[in-house]
Amino acid sequence: MSDGIDHLAGLLGRAAMDVWGDMPRDIQEALFETAMKGRATEREELARLLHERHPRTLHPARPG
Repeated sequence: MSDGIDHLAGLLGRAAMDVWGDMPRDIQEALFETAMKGRATEREELARLLHERHPRTLHPARPG
């Protein structure tokens, strides 16, 4: 990506993190999975960061 696009993507990413706890769970999961595609080593780090910033996003395990 060009520097301009990277900058704008960073702004959008920070905004998403700021309102993460207000998003519906399905949107959170879709954004998280999209962001982590091909980045397995960073998955736990991002999950921990989001849970620390937004404690109410600590969802119970899905049944099934």
